[in-house]
Amino acid sequence: MTRGAFVELEKERPTLFEEYPLTVREAAKYLGVSPQTVYLWVERKQIPHLRVMGRNIRFLKSDLETFRASFKQEMENE
Repeated sequence: MTRGAFVELEKERPTLFEEYPLTVREAAKYLGVSPQTVYLWVERKQIPHLRVMGRNIRFLKSDLETFRASFKQEMENE
């Protein structure tokens, strides 16, 4: 890989600070479940999440992609 190609890859990949955190409602829509289900998963510590200013819950899309992939795999194995 040339240095120029590597630099281009680095520009395309968002860093943790550039990634926009999703709300519970946005995460639920992305995962195809209800917000109540997302709250339940947070309560059970089954889904990666962030606490902002105490009670506000946010999610990183990169974490949800991994969670969604493992969730789909579990559903297919049942």
